Amino acid sequence: MNEIVSDFINYLLNTKNYSTHTATAYESDLHDFIEFYERWSNTKLLPADLSRIDTICFRAWLADRAKRNLTHKSTARALSSIRTFYKYIAKKHNIQNDAIGLISAPRVPRKLSKAIETTEVAEMKSALVTIDEKNPWVATRDWALIMLLFGCGLRISEALSLKIADIKNRPETIRIIGKGDKERIIPVLPAVHDAIAKYIDTCPYMGDASQPLFRSVRGLPMSPRMAEKTIENLRAYLQLPDYVTPHALRHTFATALLAGGADLRSLQELLGHSSLSTTQLYTRVNMAEINKIYAAAHPKA
Repeated sequence: MNEIVSDFINYLLNTKNYSTHTATAYESDLHDFIEFYERWSNTKLLPADLSRIDTICFRAWLADRAKRNLTHKSTARALSSIRTFYKYIAKKHNIQNDAIGLISAPRVPRKLSKAIETTEVAEMKSALVTIDEKNPWVATRDWALIMLLFGCGLRISEALSLKIADIKNRPETIRIIGKGDKERIIPVLPAVHDAIAKYIDTCPYMGDASQPLFRSVRGLPMSPRMAEKTIENLRAYLQLPDYVTPHALRHTFATALLAGGADLRSLQELLGHSSLSTTQLYTRVNMAEINKIYAAAHPKA
């Protein structure tokens, strides 16, 4: 079994181009199921057994996860991992099992994304100047990063992957390689370019065009954790709610565009969502705001 699981993880990494984090999660889910099966059946799981596992066993595994107080979201992901594994072994090893297709995942409530008030984003600029008083260039760096997240809707990993060459000469658009190595083109507002230009002028570590755009105080490439810490400091300084995170700036970009009349397909392209259903969550956010206004303003509400 270990060899088949190892081949499957290599397939995810090298053929499907999954991230190491995602592949590790799939591997953990598989081992969780294998360990349960061996406890439940009191026998070691062999490759030949994979085609004989029935719905009773799969449902017992889901019930066992519930007893361990694992969340519906975690279990739904684990079931998805097992289904993907079975598709792989059906194709690569001709091991068929229809029982897995009969198992329903637990329903996961989809939470509304919370956007940041635009006034709060504006307050971040002056707050950074105070927080980074000893290193003024760090304030310009952090503001440039915030403007990329808020002004272009980038994921934090996408913003931090930018090279100096990507924004040289103030291009109207930038090419982003997102999840699954999917490419998309994002327009860049003049205000975003202005913030980046000020950062470049003040940063003491700017190298050649092939170097990373965002640098740490020691001149190394900036990490996602550094960006998260920046927002945490801002959140504490400005007394902002817990949902204010780097990703919340991306939510704010999306909800602002939708409120301004952007269609879902265009928004999907800008955000780099593989599924339109993910983008459709923002319509629920917008409708929640409309309902709030309606309840406060309508005389019959």
